[in-house]
Amino acid sequence: MDLILWRHAEAEDGSDDMARALTRRGQQQASKMASWLRVRLPRDYVLLASEAKRSCQTAAFLSKSFHVMPSLNPDASVDEVLNAIEWPASGKTVVVVGHQPWIGFLASRLMSGQTDLWSVKKGAIWWLSHRVRHDIEQVRLKAMLTPSMLD
Repeated sequence: MDLILWRHAEAEDGSDDMARALTRRGQQQASKMASWLRVRLPRDYVLLASEAKRSCQTAAFLSKSFHVMPSLNPDASVDEVLNAIEWPASGKTVVVVGHQPWIGFLASRLMSGQTDLWSVKKGAIWWLSHRVRHDIEQVRLKAMLTPSMLD
C-alpha cells in the first residue's frame, strides 16, 4: 500500500477553524503539488479529505472526486486515521489530505515506530510505501516534497 500524506495548503486565519479557506498562496501551493502528483499516481488511487474547507479545497486541485471523512478532521488521533484509511490492509494507493499535528505524528509512527511530532510544512506531501519483504513489514519513504521544492 502506498500512502500519501498531504498537509492542506496555506489557509487564512479565522476563529471558525473548519471554515478557513485557502489563501491565494495556498491555492498556488495546492495546484503545484496536485500537478506533480497527477502524473505519478496510479489511475485507481483513492483521495480522502477531512471536512475542513481548506482540506477539501486542497484535495479538489487533484480531483473533483474525493471522499470527505470526519475521522480525518484536525482533532483526529493517529489511530482514528489509521482505521479510516485501513492501513496497511487496503492495498491501494491512498492520498490523505489532512492536518498537523496528526500528519506529523502518523509519519513518525509509521517510519520509526514512535509517535513523535514531526514537522510537516503546509502543502507538503510525505509519500510512504508499505511492503512485506522476507516476512518483515517495512515502510519506505518514497518522496517528501514541499511546494517550494517544485518552483
